Amino acid sequence: MASQRDVKNKIASVKNIQKITRAMEMVAAARLRRAEQRIDALRPYADAVGRMTRQAAQAAGAEAARLPLLTPHESEQNVALLLVTGDRGLAGGFNSQIIRAGVRLSAELSDEGRTSAWYATGRRGVSSIAFRGHELSGTYTGFADKPAYADARTIADDLIQAYVGGRVDRVEMVYNSYISPLTQQVTNQRLLPLSHEAIAGEDAPRDQEGPRPLVDYEPDPEEILKRLVPDYIEISIYRALVESAAGFFGAQMTAMRSASENAGELITDYTLQMNRARQAEITQEIMEVVAGAEGLS
Repeated sequence: MASQRDVKNKIASVKNIQKITRAMEMVAAARLRRAEQRIDALRPYADAVGRMTRQAAQAAGAEAARLPLLTPHESEQNVALLLVTGDRGLAGGFNSQIIRAGVRLSAELSDEGRTSAWYATGRRGVSSIAFRGHELSGTYTGFADKPAYADARTIADDLIQAYVGGRVDRVEMVYNSYISPLTQQVTNQRLLPLSHEAIAGEDAPRDQEGPRPLVDYEPDPEEILKRLVPDYIEISIYRALVESAAGFFGAQMTAMRSASENAGELITDYTLQMNRARQAEITQEIMEVVAGAEGLS
């Protein structure tokens, strides 16, 4: 049995860890509230961009299919995989589930005879992909906690240039969509080529029935759609970055709360162990006093 001093040292160590995990939980909770506010502010704008893109695509008609970002390549030999992860850990399986989903998707592509071009945001994703021996075509770090729209634009520009230039034939994005502080859902979204159904809204909720407003486009709908589609890709990436940031703080808050509770259970167990050690020491001392008294009598 461990001595009373050893158990006391263990209790002090666990208490220090518990203080750290509780502080991290509080910090994550505060950042989560701000991230949720950003999501609430972003979603109406993202929905509006999608709605305008669909309306322009409907007005453009068959001309919409001629845009480079809407035109599939003849073969999809090289597929770009964009993994959205965090810069830090201590968030349970938040980062690892994205890595696993990306590796699984790459394996499926390999079985189909296709190759993968890796892109990753967040230090965790970059380091994990590099550790597995894959070469990264694009790395974006340092903004996972609080992404800016300029960060999404940088990523979108690289992917659009790679697609238009023929270096990649398809772009898939894997990220954690934010459901609640306790739930983050791994989401796989195709960015390029944008399907005509997604742009035209055939797989999206229908607008309300009734007469549609007449819209005069200046310049023509094709030119407006040409400008809107890159914005649509940018806002899709930015939305993924913002939801991933909120999901990270939710996962970290949950993980730190669980760690604090586990530390409390360890403290209880060690306290019981210390009491047993103290009782054993007291019993030993009594036995020694009794034995000494019997020796003198």
